[in-house]
Amino acid sequence: MPVTTPMPSQGVCVIIAARNAARTIPVAIASALREPEVAEVVVVDDASTDDTRDVALAADDGSGRLAVIRLDVNRGPSSARNAAIRASRSPFISILDADDFFLEGRFRRLFASADWDFAADNIMLIRDDTATDLAKVAAPPFAADPEFLDFERFIDGNITRRRVLRGELGFLKPVISRAFLKRHRLTYDENLRLGEDYELYARAVACGARFKIIKSCGYGAIVRADSLSGRHRTLDLKRLADADLALLQIDSLPERSKAALRRHERHVRDKYRLRNFLDVKAERGLASAAAYAFSQSNLIPIVRGVATDKLDALFRRTGIAARQQIPPMRFLMAATNAVNE
Repeated sequence: MPVTTPMPSQGVCVIIAARNAARTIPVAIASALREPEVAEVVVVDDASTDDTRDVALAADDGSGRLAVIRLDVNRGPSSARNAAIRASRSPFISILDADDFFLEGRFRRLFASADWDFAADNIMLIRDDTATDLAKVAAPPFAADPEFLDFERFIDGNITRRRVLRGELGFLKPVISRAFLKRHRLTYDENLRLGEDYELYARAVACGARFKIIKSCGYGAIVRADSLSGRHRTLDLKRLADADLALLQIDSLPERSKAALRRHERHVRDKYRLRNFLDVKAERGLASAAAYAFSQSNLIPIVRGVATDKLDALFRRTGIAARQQIPPMRFLMAATNAVNE
């Protein structure tokens, strides 16, 4: 149920969709309640099988800002976030994953100007096995270097590249104007369990959202091998590629924007084709997999994907290429140190 605390003019509702997050959610909630701009924290327990709900309730600081909603059926992060948005009323919305945390002073920096509809900062990516006392984590004093994302840059910034550490702009966790969402009737696509943030941001920018980014860091993300966001079904890839096709139906998009969407759709669709080929091979045998490969436009991306995977494995075995090492800490966006903080 919504909280009744009076909202400041720049009140933020922090939305946390959680599933089996009892181990991590206390840090997430504490980091949100620490920020003076936060008027609400709405946790949606997405049918957890552990005690996420009880642990979340126990993290209440007594300020009356925390609400916990329990879903009896697992519906995915999009549905959970939409439920939290409906249950809240603050003028700004901020998404926080249940195993992540805010760095102190995050919203003060993001609200330093009011010339945006979406505002995101840099993300500190911390490897799980090196994370210790997260309450004491501090980011380097990066220069803000504010800029606005246009549609093409955002879309192209979500195409992954082999042997390059992932850094898609869809990972950003912006503060979002509720008025903008309401004006354009935007919600999370509940058909998606992969790329739901990307799809919402892309649709918002297509609707004219001023999407501001600063390189100062205010969000900490823990990189975990067992993260729910790190696992997805083959069907999830197909649905994300289909979401690009739906975005292509926006009449107001210029041709250069549509070209960027086609690049992203092809990138995701090729991943789906390769994954589906491997699924068919495992479930129905090589003959069925070969029939799938030779149908429609599947052959080239499948052959290219299989060949690349085999070469990568060979290069690692022979020492020609080292196995990709994930550093203990890195940042989503390259940034320069501030002269004066």
